[in-house]
Amino acid sequence: MTNKADVRVVVAMSGGVDSSVAAALLVEQGYDVVGMMMRLWSEETMAGGAHNRCCTPDQMNDARRIAAKLGIPFYVLDTKDVFRNTIVEFFIDQHRQGVTPNPCMECNRHIRFRHLLENALAMDAAYLATGHYARVHQTDDGQYHLYTGMDSHKDQSYVLSVLGQTQLAHTLFPVGEFTKPQVRDFAARFGLPTASKQDSQDLCFIGDNNYRRFLSDHAPDVMRPGPIVRQTGEVLGEHQGLVNYTIGQRKGLGVNSAEPLYVIGINSTANTLVVGSASELGRDRLTASRVNWVSGNAPATPFRAGVKIRYKAAPVPALVEPLPDNRMAVTFETPLRDITPGQAAVVYHDDEVLGGGVIERSQ
Repeated sequence: MTNKADVRVVVAMSGGVDSSVAAALLVEQGYDVVGMMMRLWSEETMAGGAHNRCCTPDQMNDARRIAAKLGIPFYVLDTKDVFRNTIVEFFIDQHRQGVTPNPCMECNRHIRFRHLLENALAMDAAYLATGHYARVHQTDDGQYHLYTGMDSHKDQSYVLSVLGQTQLAHTLFPVGEFTKPQVRDFAARFGLPTASKQDSQDLCFIGDNNYRRFLSDHAPDVMRPGPIVRQTGEVLGEHQGLVNYTIGQRKGLGVNSAEPLYVIGINSTANTLVVGSASELGRDRLTASRVNWVSGNAPATPFRAGVKIRYKAAPVPALVEPLPDNRMAVTFETPLRDITPGQAAVVYHDDEVLGGGVIERSQ
């Protein structure tokens, strides 16, 4: 049986309570633990200096203090350029195409579980550990399965649906078996200064959390005004840039109507914002591309499952039909009002993540 002291684990540290406890648990279990933090890109002009909220000087100092307290080495990996070229450019480009992207999923796909994992393996680590609330189990046939975190309020399996067998074979989620209150209790027991630290949220590379301002500064072309129309073609007014609107939005449309109107479509090619009544809003079918099946193999036939269309949404019953070219069609039992191109459709069987893809369109 392998001695855990001979198994190196690189922990992706953020200076927060979850990754700190992940590192502490692994040290307690006897692993050879190494702390690593990524230095990510942020705007040069943001207030307080050019510091990504995931790696501010305070965050980095907290991570160093935790590593020192745990007696583990700590390294900083300069990831600014690859993050800028991969995640930030993706965020801007997707908005230019009139869709609402999820940059956190792209970060997991390209930065954390590719770039960082590759660096961890290059240090002779067997695993990369993170503070995500999710679980990985290996069955007797050698297959790795991804499950929701035990804390349903903190579950992060949605943004991990981009992972496959190669990544899961080298990934540990030490806090996934616990609830957030339990994790804070662990932090207090370990004497970690992050025990009561607040969670970080929102887009880490936008300092003031105003993505519209960010896009206006970095991609002013996306703020081009255009017509607001009904599905009939009737022009009702003028929008102030498609990035200012999302599917299902009701307030702030700036049009007069005898009935409440909602955003039901965004046409970036024609630069038009399509609005309609509540009855026009619901859709019961979507198609998704860039589909990743956690098992590595697409199911051979259509099947019923729960599907989430947003991070904080609950899975809803649907028929999932795998399609060629890493695509899938999803038909819901009842129409949904907020199917948004660019977001992810993630497929669940009970508490297991089967896979997910990026929503192309709804109908």
